[in-house]
Amino acid sequence: MKVLLVEDDASLREGMSELISELAEVREAGSVPQALAALREGLFDLVISDLRIGENADGGRRILEAARGRLQPVAIVSAAAAEEVVRALRPFEPDAVLAKPFQIDDVLGLVTSFKSVRDAVGKLARESCPPATAEGWTELAGGVRMLERQPGQHAWLRMAPGSTFSWKVQREPVAVMLLEGDLEVDGERRAGQQYLFLAAGPREAKSQEGCLAVWVAGPVRPGQA
Repeated sequence: MKVLLVEDDASLREGMSELISELAEVREAGSVPQALAALREGLFDLVISDLRIGENADGGRRILEAARGRLQPVAIVSAAAAEEVVRALRPFEPDAVLAKPFQIDDVLGLVTSFKSVRDAVGKLARESCPPATAEGWTELAGGVRMLERQPGQHAWLRMAPGSTFSWKVQREPVAVMLLEGDLEVDGERRAGQQYLFLAAGPREAKSQEGCLAVWVAGPVRPGQA
């Protein structure tokens, strides 16, 4: 698991990085430009960012927007009241909120929750996909079929080449493991075996080559970390 940690307080960033490194590989960023560069250069299984970076009041929102565009989950750290966090991040919503002051267990619990869902979808990906002739497959659109093993919890997705559909992610986000082919969501394309994280809401999905993927429900909602 790879985590991008964005915090302009060097001592706090060092302490958080040391904790997170017990569970994941950490890349640190001390400014908005550093964070945006990291997001352009690589993919992360979780982005943790302070709401306010330096003198940049909208730093957290810019990082959330960039990470969301790359289909990566985001946890926002803030001492602000919940209403202020919501107002500062509109129209985007983080996948988790870590309130200051926090304890060691709060940080570890946050990372563990995202690691658990990452591991869960990886475990399903190693299982054999039910054949296309198995009972239970539902057609969502032309060339797009889904098989839910546990409704709202996890499912398999098949898309034929050139197919497209509006993926209506419900209240909880979903973690997706692409197994074969390619999958483009809201203009961000992945190919081969890759991990994606989709926030709640309608998502425009398409596949040029066709794809096979599996997804599981996301781990937390804002304010629950």
